[in-house]
Amino acid sequence: MARKYFGTDGIRGMANGEKLTPELAMKVGMAAGTKFVRGDHRNRVVIGKDTRRSGYMLESALAAGFTAVGMDVYFLGPMPTPAVAMLTRSLRADLGVMISASHNPYEDNGIKFFRPDGYKLSDEIEAEIERLIDTDMTKLLAHGMQIGRAHRDEAASTRYIEYAKRTLPRSIDLSGLRVVVDCANGAAYKVAPVALWELGAEVIAIGDEPNGYNINHKVGSTAPEAVSAKVKEVRADIGIALDGDADRVIIIDEKGNVVDGDQFMAVIAHSWLEREMLVGGGIVATIMSNLGLERYLGGLGLTLERTQVGDRYVLETMRNKGFNVGGEQSGHIILSDFTTTGDGLVAALQLLAVLKQQNRPISEICHRFERVPQLLRNVRFKSGKPLDDKHVKQAIADAQSMLGAAGRIVVRPSGTEPVIRVMGEADDAALVENVVGQVEAAILKIA
Repeated sequence: MARKYFGTDGIRGMANGEKLTPELAMKVGMAAGTKFVRGDHRNRVVIGKDTRRSGYMLESALAAGFTAVGMDVYFLGPMPTPAVAMLTRSLRADLGVMISASHNPYEDNGIKFFRPDGYKLSDEIEAEIERLIDTDMTKLLAHGMQIGRAHRDEAASTRYIEYAKRTLPRSIDLSGLRVVVDCANGAAYKVAPVALWELGAEVIAIGDEPNGYNINHKVGSTAPEAVSAKVKEVRADIGIALDGDADRVIIIDEKGNVVDGDQFMAVIAHSWLEREMLVGGGIVATIMSNLGLERYLGGLGLTLERTQVGDRYVLETMRNKGFNVGGEQSGHIILSDFTTTGDGLVAALQLLAVLKQQNRPISEICHRFERVPQLLRNVRFKSGKPLDDKHVKQAIADAQSMLGAAGRIVVRPSGTEPVIRVMGEADDAALVENVVGQVEAAILKIA
């Protein structure tokens, strides 16, 4: 059933647009607070945010909703999404909230929730919150001494920094490394440079001067050109580019080249295998990860478990099947020994540990396999469901037959726009171009 407010990752939209308004935020706070008021203790909710100007507005509106139904609110200030998940557990909160639209431009914002165990809410709980939003919530109001209070937690950033530092092996520090970190003018603009410096690195920070409007603007993981240029300028050993809420990371090698997320996962898988930390006999990635990664892991005796695109599907499979490493090409890396969601800083620290241990350039460390030629086309359509058409189905079947067992064709609709994504890969680049073109043409005929 289509949902009215929640999308694939919380509630997101233009701040003060058609959906995401202070009125809705207050109602969301009341509804979510009601679902998580439990027991006879003072219930608490922690609220973090990124650096968008609209975060102040939504933070206040959410707090009004939570306190109105009897929850005490703890403001964390600008804080990465994974830090909010960690602090929800650490502070024994009944609910965690992150106000962020991740890598979107500053005009947008969003609201994400975390359960007391630090994991995101289930579809069922989100549906129940939606149902409550559209009811008369005056019946939910607390009265007298039951009304909640608001506090500001000044120690939150220090707690997260110490937590992140402890994920680095105790025998390793980062002394001697020159590191460029791009904070995207976002949630990690304070904590990421401090954590890296306290671990011993020489840190050059960019994207660390947020003004409420410049989050993700020509900086961060969606614009790696900025960190690439700085790495080459200062001759750094590595560049680390985070996104607006720091749950994603892109690595830049010492030559200024972007390291593919699949190569990043290959390094961590091998490192954790050698350290006897890897659980599940492999890793989890999405259907978009390159065949080269699958073959590399196979050579190590490891498996690649594939999921739908989306970090929530990666995490779900990790939990259900007992893996502790998973991620996406885009840089969402989930290391469940440490986190309950993607954590760009923690993932980067695992790579920095390998860099220190091997004392080789990052360009060598992160070249674990040759990528199999892969081609992605986005085919726009006007209406209907092109993938239900028999001619399109036949074109996809023919494409897979032509690729055989040594190749893949992945065809899926976008979740946010009228686009069909057609991805093909095989060792023969010309063949990939041919089969992707045939599927694209079949879709265009009816689109």
